[in-house]
Amino acid sequence: MALMTGEEYIESIRKLNMEIYMFGKRVENPVDDPILRPSLNSVRMTYDLAQMPEYEDIMTAVSPETGKRINRFTHIHRSTEDLIKKVKMQRLLGQQTAACFQRCVGMDAFNAEYSTTYEMDQKYGTHYFENFKNFMFYCQENDLTVDGAMTDPKGDRGLAPHAQADPDMYLHIVERRPDGIVVRGAKAHQTGIINSHEVIVMPTCSMGPDDSDYAVSFAVPVDTKGIFMVIGRQSCDTRKREGSEMDVGNAEFGGVEALVVFDNVFVPNDRIFMCGEAEYAGMLVERFAGYHRQSYGGCKVGVGDVLIGAAAVAADYNGAARASHIKDKLIEMTHLNETLYCCGIACSAEGHPTESGNYIIDLLLANVCKQNVTRFPYEIVRLAEDIAGGLMVTAPSEADFRDGKLGPYVDKYLRGVADVSTENRLRILRLIENLSLGTAAVGYRTESMHGAGSPQAQRIMISRQGNLAMKKKLAKKIAHITE
Repeated sequence: MALMTGEEYIESIRKLNMEIYMFGKRVENPVDDPILRPSLNSVRMTYDLAQMPEYEDIMTAVSPETGKRINRFTHIHRSTEDLIKKVKMQRLLGQQTAACFQRCVGMDAFNAEYSTTYEMDQKYGTHYFENFKNFMFYCQENDLTVDGAMTDPKGDRGLAPHAQADPDMYLHIVERRPDGIVVRGAKAHQTGIINSHEVIVMPTCSMGPDDSDYAVSFAVPVDTKGIFMVIGRQSCDTRKREGSEMDVGNAEFGGVEALVVFDNVFVPNDRIFMCGEAEYAGMLVERFAGYHRQSYGGCKVGVGDVLIGAAAVAADYNGAARASHIKDKLIEMTHLNETLYCCGIACSAEGHPTESGNYIIDLLLANVCKQNVTRFPYEIVRLAEDIAGGLMVTAPSEADFRDGKLGPYVDKYLRGVADVSTENRLRILRLIENLSLGTAAVGYRTESMHGAGSPQAQRIMISRQGNLAMKKKLAKKIAHITE
């Protein structure tokens, strides 16, 4: 089997015995839980589109090792064309779900692990590259969704991992055995892990020799003994339990985050990709972060397309579409959104091969891409809220709209243009609310700030990659300065 259908994917997740908690209780059936199911539907779209002939080129690739067609989310980038198709795929999925579709983290971890394990083996004679390739083939053959877990809780940000008052603030090795290792710690903000089959764990920062126990990377099934997940609370999440499809805004799709605890988890030797090589922790982090910052030039743009469209529809329904300032705001939203896309495409087109042969993006441009993502979606949201009007956050519930006594008054007084139903007007406003303030805001607005690293993380990388010394030389040459 190489490509699962969407329904096969759903049933494969149903078979897992994950330990998931939400609102203080264990979730026995996450697949059908009304709060969690929309996030599963988003991942399903990565399988459904891959089955459609019109999307085959963008959603799938042919593995150069096996010659089989595989889902692009399990593919290793072999050219700048692959990097560009990745961004286009992410924009398409953002357009189709208006939410986080959750497989990007695993795809980016795949490509960072591929080159880093290769280079570690070249120096140390280890077998991490072979371990990773075997894991990769397994995921490709079975079309698995893989979560990438990098972000540790970190505790005191001013202290190195080994210097923390509580050693578990960074995931670390607590026991080395002949057949593997035992790890303990946690990973925070884990996007889509409850909808994944496997999880790749990576270190979260550069490390020194004293941090060798923390320089660890591996993959295990998400239902491995000792792993449990605590679902992150999102704004408006319990609306999904109220039975109001309209009030949710985007009832079919969504995202999910979790705190993932690793409570003395055993990892067999053949699933280990780093085990104490602290000097390579920074390389793995930098490469993963670069790939993931590239990703935001695709996924956030696709969701932005939906938000821009929703704002334009709201303007139509409000009777304001012809106003010059509304047109100008929609132009500005489009300009900002396409600028993000330009950055995603640019860092892909400027990619280059690593020693292992897989392609990495231009790291400077990838970080510029993500730096823009920390800003532009906020302005796009602001303009969407401006166009939508205050009714976006003051409208009565669907229950009031359906009520025999109240409904006629809500319908009468909340209508916009005469030839558009009040229900349709409320539906588009709820979608804007969802993207701006509700559960989808985690996958668009707030995640634009902190996903793939906070703004300062990109600025540090821009400083490192900006080659200021070369630019000084250019200026001195033009100015005929001799020193």
